[in-house]
Amino acid sequence: MQQLGRHQTCRGTRANTLLVGGAVAGPRRPTGRAAASASPYAFTADPTSALEVLQEENSLLKTTVADTKAAISELESKLRAAGVAIPPPESMPGILPSQPEDFWSPELEVPYDYVYRDQYGGISPIPGHDGTECFTWDTALGGFAEHFRYRWRRLREIRRAIDDNEGGLDAFSKSYTRFGLNRGEHNGQKGIWYREWAPGAKALALIGDFNNWTPRDSHWAFKNAYGVWELFLPDGPDGAPALPHRCRLKARLETAEGRWVERIPAWIRWATQAWNEIQFNGVHWDPSETGAPGEIASDKKYVFRYPRPPRPRALRIYECHVGMSSSEPKVNSYLEFRRDVLPRVRALGYNAIQIMAVQEHAYYGSFGYHVTNFFAPSSRCGTPEELKALIDEAHRMGLVVLMDIVHSHASKNTNDGINMFDGSEAMYFHGGARGYHWMWDSRCFDYGNWETLRFLLSNCRYWMDEFKFDGFRFDGVTSMMYHHHGLSYTFTGNYEEYFGLNTDVDAVVYLMLVNHLLHDMFPNCITVGEDVSGMPAFCRPWHEGGVGFDYRLQMAIADKWIEMMKLHDDMAWDMGTITHTLTNRRYAEASVSYSESHDQALVGDKTIAFWLMDKEMYDFMSIPGLGPPSAIIDRGIALHKMIRLVTLALGGESYLNFMGNEFGHPEWIDFPRDNTYDPSTGRLIPGNGGSFDKCRRRWDLADSPTLRYRWLNAFDRAMMHLDKAFGFQCAPHQWLSRADSSDKMIVCERGDLLFVFNFHPTTSYTDYRVGCNASGPYKVVLSSDEEVFGGYRNVSKDSGGVTFVAAPTPHDNRPFSFMVYAPSRTAVVYAPAGWVDPEADLKPHGIPGLGVRNLGPYYAR
Repeated sequence: MQQLGRHQTCRGTRANTLLVGGAVAGPRRPTGRAAASASPYAFTADPTSALEVLQEENSLLKTTVADTKAAISELESKLRAAGVAIPPPESMPGILPSQPEDFWSPELEVPYDYVYRDQYGGISPIPGHDGTECFTWDTALGGFAEHFRYRWRRLREIRRAIDDNEGGLDAFSKSYTRFGLNRGEHNGQKGIWYREWAPGAKALALIGDFNNWTPRDSHWAFKNAYGVWELFLPDGPDGAPALPHRCRLKARLETAEGRWVERIPAWIRWATQAWNEIQFNGVHWDPSETGAPGEIASDKKYVFRYPRPPRPRALRIYECHVGMSSSEPKVNSYLEFRRDVLPRVRALGYNAIQIMAVQEHAYYGSFGYHVTNFFAPSSRCGTPEELKALIDEAHRMGLVVLMDIVHSHASKNTNDGINMFDGSEAMYFHGGARGYHWMWDSRCFDYGNWETLRFLLSNCRYWMDEFKFDGFRFDGVTSMMYHHHGLSYTFTGNYEEYFGLNTDVDAVVYLMLVNHLLHDMFPNCITVGEDVSGMPAFCRPWHEGGVGFDYRLQMAIADKWIEMMKLHDDMAWDMGTITHTLTNRRYAEASVSYSESHDQALVGDKTIAFWLMDKEMYDFMSIPGLGPPSAIIDRGIALHKMIRLVTLALGGESYLNFMGNEFGHPEWIDFPRDNTYDPSTGRLIPGNGGSFDKCRRRWDLADSPTLRYRWLNAFDRAMMHLDKAFGFQCAPHQWLSRADSSDKMIVCERGDLLFVFNFHPTTSYTDYRVGCNASGPYKVVLSSDEEVFGGYRNVSKDSGGVTFVAAPTPHDNRPFSFMVYAPSRTAVVYAPAGWVDPEADLKPHGIPGLGVRNLGPYYAR
């Protein structure tokens, strides 16, 4: 007997649809329990030929639109060059946006010759209190006051030393303008200064293409009293620099033991690996020409045009990796990402991108987490100027750009990285076992070392200054803050686990200092910390005595979803456990929620889509009528939507999604790699022969009109725009009124919205009473059961214009309530009726499946 899907057994099925003139059409289907039909799509004409016609029409339409846009762009460029002002589209009466994103996420327009320059804030003094101001938000910290006072004293001491010896934190954090290779003067002569801290070296010379890799007498540096080597290379008689742009180079050092080694300068701004070489070389990156604002030229300095976007009230982060962002099995480029991926992010409704693997890393398979060159953007994806062009374009689209920065550890690679730079083990790192991370097979920084502080603080400042990043996601912060790195350690919530001998106070003080620097110099800067420990005051401002992060990543949520899918069948899902995990965060400390990130997509783990549907995704993702049915796929798609929405609704004050997970990417991420060994166990880890096949994103799956991936993608788009319209993520009002494991129901309020989730696999509820905070009429603004999301319209925003009136009938400790129909495995969002337009998605600016009137009551990008 054919296995019946959930919708066939308990929710009814849908009326037939027809393909008419190459498009899907059919009668309006009944809603609720009255819906009936055995197949969601029963075609009466040949579906293949009809779809071919539709695809051909779409192709012609896209070509026409592209040609028109290109012609308009060319004309606008000529008009701007002639000094003719072009009014923005919104000022032209009668002109409607051509795409919904033009309405919801308008692009920024500036004069064609506009040059953006940062406006810096001032470095504030250390407040005069004792570092316990943050106790106002958590009185339980009182028993650990001495720990807070100690780290506050350390912060004051370091800041005072920087002020007294380095000219202040501003100057100290701009050491990248002094260390490494920089233009300057010596005795009135122009040239290039090279400075490198290498206290353990006995000699140091600069070698490269410019001297045929053999140092001359004038290419040897001198060491000052602080262990810094200095070398001045004067310009030639014709004014040509001694180091040409793109010149490959290295430092040659004699170690204390008398060995000669070659190292890439620690402050190098670009490093490349030739196609026929194993090792990387440092590259002197200093284009002699400067381009026009916004001009992209391979060897011209990029000039930023577009201002940084205002800081969003809540982040909707699209976590991405440029290299693996192509649909082809290759390393994608910054410019291809700029052209192909950024428009997708904008159309989906995200307001921030978080770029991974920016800092150069010799081993591609490390996902960017074994950094070798901290000041160099990854050359695999292009030049520094091309990365700047990507960021400027994101700003034009109104997208905040965060960088996934790695200051928690460094690659142990001595040939390409900074490990044992001068031959000594400690240098930037701790010596001995403390300086080695046994699980990550990498080196651990000594955050109490003066030059390490200079290096890391300047690194943050460099990426903000030179590339206009808007903030950082600090990787592996838990590993930094504890001597045990959080390995084989379970945090129970006991405060002694956070403020005792296990705590690396030097690391915590560094994090306070870097947040101090960033938030003072760049008032709109955003910092997110990857902390699994839940350290109290982690997200309280540094000037209160907190660590200073704006957000903590809620890492436990993704783990909980994996646990539910891996260990429990649907009937064993505990609603109380789920909601506790989603809402378990510290008062007055903001967090970023996510149901899955890059961690879940990597080899060794599985995405939600794979946990739910696994191998069925390879054979049963065609839309009904074009392929065989699958109860597993039906379940998977329904739960995939619900998991994301309940995480967005309850999980935090901001939200993150990893690239491709929005449409349930069917394959894991497997970087090209050879056989390796696990450093902690010695176990062989088989490679994949250097294949790029699983190191890409299959955008064609989400774009195909014949596959169900587009349903998941459309639902993600609707979720993001719902937050744009109602701002519920950061709304002060949040209330969980029901988490019923028997009914498998979750009912919660966030801002003005009421969310109703029915996780039951078979049971639908009629006349189900739900409590709410406010009286008045409500309507469905979003339902996971819409047809455009692959649903059955048992509950729909346009179900005959049904209005639900909240009466003064208390229910679930709420003052008002009304009755709803809650189909199984469906999520429905109710909004005040005045802000719901059932036909909103039929308008030019409409988002498919979303019933928000205009831009909603609290619109913000």
